[in-house]
Amino acid sequence: MPRLLIFGFGFTGQVFARRMKADGWDVWATVRDPATAEAARAAGVTPLDPTDQAALVAAPPMDAILVTAPPNERGCPGLEALVPAIARSRAFPDWIGYLSTTGVYGDREGGWAFETSRIAPRSVEAGRRAAAERDWLEVGRGMGLTVQIFRLPGIYGPGRSALDRVAEGQVRNILKPGQVFSRIHVDDIAAALAASIARPRAGGIYNICDDEPAPTHEVNAFAAELLGLRPPPLIPYDEAGMPAPARRFWAENKRVSNARAKAELGWRPRYPTYREGLVAILQGH
Repeated sequence: MPRLLIFGFGFTGQVFARRMKADGWDVWATVRDPATAEAARAAGVTPLDPTDQAALVAAPPMDAILVTAPPNERGCPGLEALVPAIARSRAFPDWIGYLSTTGVYGDREGGWAFETSRIAPRSVEAGRRAAAERDWLEVGRGMGLTVQIFRLPGIYGPGRSALDRVAEGQVRNILKPGQVFSRIHVDDIAAALAASIARPRAGGIYNICDDEPAPTHEVNAFAAELLGLRPPPLIPYDEAGMPAPARRFWAENKRVSNARAKAELGWRPRYPTYREGLVAILQGH
């Protein structure tokens, strides 16, 4: 039975764990609190304390490792915790995946961003992701590890989508002409990661996003239509009075290409636009 370690058992990590368990993998995951550890055990996932270096070293060799935890001011906590354990392991993993963000591209003024595009992060968080990417790729080259980078846009899925926000009346429906965002359904992330494990490429960098970058207000309107509700009222961007972090987010306007992932991994998003994704969530799929 192949073995997978997920460093950071959040939304995406849990969905990926379910997929890989269904494919016959023995899944382990790092968790920090007892409640999450108990939930992991209930899901058939073996929990590990990411701060317990002895436990990480004592764990059996992993065939694949996925790092989802965000970087902090010191860098990637997954790299800090795992590289010493990998170095002491009886066998190196065949695949290491690092989840990054399309925020590393910064603003493209509505143009397309490709994996070969210039990295120009405009926030502290995106800058840390770019640095973590570089660190992981350098470690991969130095140790002969097969490291892949996956750049993700806004992630949505069951319990975390425009349907939930619209139903709960939590949407500020901002209108900024010409502004679009790329998105990805969490199940499509899991499918892309599984496809990469089947076709590993050292140093591979992939944008994992859907086929149709779209304005947020259009997504909210479609969600409201599915729920039989009126669309939330539009708020012009200049009148929204958003805090600085939100303004930085809205200052970045780009379309992200997924062509490389399709060509190299044979991956196709099951939900090529937000419409298919939201319909599936509403239907409980």
